[in-house]
Parts: sequence; C-alpha cells; structure tokens
Amino acid sequence: MPKIAEIERTPNPDAMRFVLQEPISQGVTRSYEAPEEAVADPFASELFKIPHVISVFYVDRYVTITQDGGIDWNTLLRQLAPPIREAEAIEQLETDDPNVNVSEEAKNSDDPRLAEINKMLDEQVRPYLLADGGGLKVIGLENDVLKVHYQGACGTCPTATTGTLYAIESMAKRIDPNITIQSV
Repeated sequence: MPKIAEIERTPNPDAMRFVLQEPISQGVTRSYEAPEEAVADPFASELFKIPHVISVFYVDRYVTITQDGGIDWNTLLRQLAPPIREAEAIEQLETDDPNVNVSEEAKNSDDPRLAEINKMLDEQVRPYLLADGGGLKVIGLENDVLKVHYQGACGTCPTATTGTLYAIESMAKRIDPNITIQSV
C-alpha cells in the first residue's frame, strides 16, 4: 500500500504530482485522459470517479492528476489522497502501453528521422517532462510536420504548448531543418 511522501505543484496550475514512498508500478507508464481509456486499470478508474479529474498519469513512484479547474486543490487533494494511499502496487500491468511514447503509426514508419527524434526525446526531453509530472507521445511525421501529444500535467500546461514545443522544434530542426512541430 503506497504512502504519499510528498505532494508537489507542477508548472501546470491544474495538475499536482504525488510522490509515493513505494512504487505503484515497476517502471510501467500509464497515461489516461478519460475514464473510458482507464477501464482495464482499477487504480486509474478509481481516481476518475472523483469529480473534476480529467487526466491520470503515473509511473513508478509518481502519480500526476490533472483537474478541470472547477474545484480548489485543497478540497480535491482530500478526495484524491485516500484512493492513492489505498492503492496496491499494480502487478497486472507488467509492461508499458506499447503506444505510451510513440503511436503505432509512428512506430511502424520507415522514416529514419522518427527514430532519431524519438531517441532525442528520450534523452533530452521526456526525463524533464516526467519531473514536471507529464510525458510526450509522438503521433507521427507527415509532410515534415511532427505531431506530438502531451500527457499528464503537460497536457494542459501553457508552458508545454509554447516554450517546450519551441525547444522540441529547435532540436528536431537539427535532424532536419524542414521539420515543424504541431501539438495535437
């Protein structure tokens, strides 16, 4: 049963990150943006039952909850703490969602730039986004437009859709100067 070690603000005012004393998932990353996406995940489903929760993102000892802005954090935190404290380590989810960082379409692409971009994101971007309670999924590269999707706290964060997006585009332009970025 994980105990909450800390509750941290994220750069997104609508998201909070819970740091647990024990891991809830052994390296498994999960990202859900709607209750229907989390049907097979009892932990995330329980969190989505709480009004105003719009996103659940977790990996190892970190759980990030994003709300719709319709409730103050003090009230919502009191509702979120019990199901997080009562959660059991998730053993039935032994592997990452194969599409958590890269869509099936992007994974099956024969464009060598996508592999380079993904490696760059793994090394230089995703660790920092995770530290802020979120992640980034590559949707695809079409006509030199790299489509990405922010997860967790990054999904609705103003800095993710501006500054971080610009930084990712600058890095991708080192691979191919014609690449532009679009957040979807």
